[in-house]
Amino acid sequence: MIVTAHQPGTPSWVDLGAPDPQAAAEFYAALLSWETSEPDAAAGGYRMATLKGHPVAGIGPRQQPDIPPYWTTYVTVASAEDTTELVRKAGGQVLVEPMDVMDFGRMAVFADPAGTPFSVWQAKAHIGAGVVNEPGALCWNELTTRDAERAKAFYHEVFGWEAETRDMDGVDYTEWKLDGRTIGGMMPMDDSWPADLPSHWMVYFAVADTDETAAKVTELGGTVSVPPTDIPVGRFAVLNDPGGAVFSVIAPNEAS
Repeated sequence: MIVTAHQPGTPSWVDLGAPDPQAAAEFYAALLSWETSEPDAAAGGYRMATLKGHPVAGIGPRQQPDIPPYWTTYVTVASAEDTTELVRKAGGQVLVEPMDVMDFGRMAVFADPAGTPFSVWQAKAHIGAGVVNEPGALCWNELTTRDAERAKAFYHEVFGWEAETRDMDGVDYTEWKLDGRTIGGMMPMDDSWPADLPSHWMVYFAVADTDETAAKVTELGGTVSVPPTDIPVGRFAVLNDPGGAVFSVIAPNEAS
């Protein structure tokens, strides 16, 4: 689906902080049919990934070389400054104050009360993802947290999200809703999760065939953390690229 604008409060962009951006670009191009631009020196070596000519994700070097590779979720906002104040009032942390990214937009980086990092995007020339919810494109953003109740209060105060929680195969899964429209999800972490795994935002890309994609990840030098698994909305897998960044893919059911 082609997108020309993102409503404030909607997850709208993702980018990768990679130890080897060139290798990462080659991996995702082979896996998801992305084309990637040459690194932009003025933007710190950032590369834009596109699908059928539309932006789908960014790839750049890690800002801190001592942290693991990571995918970042960005939420569109009307004002990065106003959102910064809301984050502070709601008990979050401001990791990077609002800043201009050339003429593309304005961004800031925060952590929620559980320490989960996320970013916001105030669009100018760049709206975020130009295509979503089709193979190779972003289709879901999911908060995985050890404090779901506090997260519900925090993200409601900051973005106006409503939390709709229901049982999904024995898990109290939450859908985030904005003006009645589902825009993301939340998975609670219990004692069965590794104790050293922090709360995080998981990025999902749509694929036509989850099993084929998981097999191809292995062929390309990555690993499979959670093998292809059926859930009510489709068939998903959790994968690691060769640099160690974790992401998910899903082949959605036709009705989802």
